[in-house]
Amino acid sequence: MKTALYIHLPFCKQKCNYCDFASFAGREDMIPAYLAALEKEATFPPALMVQTLYVGGGTPSLLSAAQLRTLCGIVRRWFGAISSLEESTLEANPESLTADKIHVLREAGFNRLSLGLQSFNDKELKKLGRVHDVKTFLQAFEQAREGGFFNINVDLIAGLPEQTLEQFVDGLEKLIALRPEHISVYGLQIEEGTPFYAQGIVCDQVLMRRMLEETHWRLRKAGYHHYEISNFALPGYEAKHNTHYWNNGEYIGLGSSAASYINGCRRQNTPDVQEYIRRMEAGESPAVSSETLTGKAREGETLMLGLRKLDGVELTPAQKALFGKEIERHLRRGLLEKDGKKIKLSFEGMFLANEVFCSFVAPFD
Repeated sequence: MKTALYIHLPFCKQKCNYCDFASFAGREDMIPAYLAALEKEATFPPALMVQTLYVGGGTPSLLSAAQLRTLCGIVRRWFGAISSLEESTLEANPESLTADKIHVLREAGFNRLSLGLQSFNDKELKKLGRVHDVKTFLQAFEQAREGGFFNINVDLIAGLPEQTLEQFVDGLEKLIALRPEHISVYGLQIEEGTPFYAQGIVCDQVLMRRMLEETHWRLRKAGYHHYEISNFALPGYEAKHNTHYWNNGEYIGLGSSAASYINGCRRQNTPDVQEYIRRMEAGESPAVSSETLTGKAREGETLMLGLRKLDGVELTPAQKALFGKEIERHLRRGLLEKDGKKIKLSFEGMFLANEVFCSFVAPFD
């Protein structure tokens, strides 16, 4: 059975104004101890062969070249050569990605980068709290190409404060011209506890939808496959690691706040970096919660995840029996549609996906 490996690096140069991820600024001095803790946790998981690797954060590219080499050594010792994996991705921010770090990653066998652009407008980047500007992104993208990365994802955010449709489309077209193999476009979410939330910023949902509609049509016209709600890829470059999640596959998570899902049991590590390091040094489990999904809950989660893929899912007999009424209701509302033996989100359903997904997550009606 295929297994994915996720490694969380929670360190950032600066916390973005919209970010509610488990990441922290100004703690670079903890990186050596954190890497040592990762090595100890790597001895915990069951002996499973992994096929994909994703290093996320935080800002993994904030690590020095030497620290990235240490990280690669941990993966190699406990999970095998990175070069042997089907896909291996590292998230990077433009301001911290250097030629030396690119060389370390390629030498270790990484074959994919995910660059956090978020906007092609310097004023918008500043408002977001990003450290880089557009020029820095373009330099990082070119360096990645020159360094041998020919599978690059770039992230964009739609619906930024005071952003116009014209500004968003202009940035999208500039990104299309660069021809990254993969593009992820997310609507801005204002989460409690973020600076944007404290500032009382409210998203214009109607305008955001227009931006996402433009994204769908323009990227399709440019030859990108819209294969998941927020993700677009040139043919053959769909993200294997994330697709494994949407297929409800098993995965191992290492690091603070990372989750693992093995044999139907999901475990979540402590988000507290210092506590994570302490537990690893003491030989304790880093997990602070766990749950085992069975029956209707497990079938519902499998269905919900599968419907994120825009080519849809073929229902199992159990799913038909457990969720037949809910599925028929969404078909009548036009949020789901039939495609041969499959059901999938309709065009309207893409924008109201959470209304559909709620039907498949406990507590059930």
